[in-house]
Amino acid sequence: MVLEMKVPSPGESITEVEIAEWLVEDGDYVEKDQAIAEVDSDKATLELPAEESGIITLKAEVGDAVAVGEVVCLIDTSAAKPDGAAPKAEKKEEPKKEGPKAEPKKEEPKKETYASGAPSPAAKKILDEKGIEPSSVSGTGRDGRITKEDAVQAVPSMGTPTGGNRGETRSKLSMLRRKVAERLVAAKNETAMLTTFNEVDMTAIFDLRAQYKDEFKDKHNVGLGFMSFFTKAVIRALQMYPAVNSMIDGKEMITYDFCDISIAVSGPKGLMVPVIRNAENLTFRGVEAEIKRLAIRAREGEITVDEMTGGTFTITNGGVFGSMLSTPIINPPQSGILGMHNIVERPIVRDGAIAIAPIMYVALSYDHRIIDGKESVGFLVAVKEALESPEELLMDGNVKRALEL
Repeated sequence: MVLEMKVPSPGESITEVEIAEWLVEDGDYVEKDQAIAEVDSDKATLELPAEESGIITLKAEVGDAVAVGEVVCLIDTSAAKPDGAAPKAEKKEEPKKEGPKAEPKKEEPKKETYASGAPSPAAKKILDEKGIEPSSVSGTGRDGRITKEDAVQAVPSMGTPTGGNRGETRSKLSMLRRKVAERLVAAKNETAMLTTFNEVDMTAIFDLRAQYKDEFKDKHNVGLGFMSFFTKAVIRALQMYPAVNSMIDGKEMITYDFCDISIAVSGPKGLMVPVIRNAENLTFRGVEAEIKRLAIRAREGEITVDEMTGGTFTITNGGVFGSMLSTPIINPPQSGILGMHNIVERPIVRDGAIAIAPIMYVALSYDHRIIDGKESVGFLVAVKEALESPEELLMDGNVKRALEL
């Protein structure tokens, strides 16, 4: 029996996928549930498992865009699994009877001709005018003679490349990367995007982490990072400024009473944005555990479309790559995104005196169609206040209880 394997639907609204890589070859024997291909959709890269065991016949090539429900391969389920090939017996070669050895011909040394490595008169004139030694030029003429063309190409000139690698590589963008590009352009063209900036003194968070991170790690088996503080600070600010937790739908504005926080993660196929659902109900431990789980799944290529769908607000951290400041692009249809950046010791004024403190610049990009300047600035100030006074504003004055220690 020959089974037709069709492209399954990776998720709602996805109509086609692209064959990113075949993990088997045409004519291979595959086992049921064995991963046979990686396919790109416009949201994620997914593995395609064999539906039955048998001999496979591929019906699509790498790079082909195939519609959901289209046949991509055939599996002959009646084919028997081939036995392991027995090692071939080594064939003993009989010693060949050698006849009388012929004396090797002595190669006569090549005679140097007058032209070997010498420039032609026209080439010599060009080289002399430019002060180039003939010995530094490789001749392409007969017997290695330097031609006029060799001399011209050997002459450096402004704007003319002379030597060095000038190759280029052309590769097709994956469907996921193309979709990301489309969404980024759409976000710039279809929203009234504006960015506001502020700075955060991270001293209080540094002190809390230094005091409790080891105990937190030992008890919960997950690190106490910066992301849980930022996520909790964002949730507090979203509840204070609900317009930032809203989206435009035609002529209506939808405001959510829950906080699904999208966290940008760098994966093998590019930027992934998995979602922490109902983050407002999670503790510090819950946020850190969920971020770790989603990040691992994204980096191992196991993230699903459902885990990246939705989200009411996004946090992205360019600081892990060394970014000092940037203007993050809104993740449509959301209306706001918070950009974190690297932490650098900078001089600040504290209590009327100059002090050195770990400072992070933060940026909020927002859709000015539904978020006014007052709300956007107020939101970012609320995030700053919570990060600079985490014990009071994020932990209700009880650090150990908030960290479940």
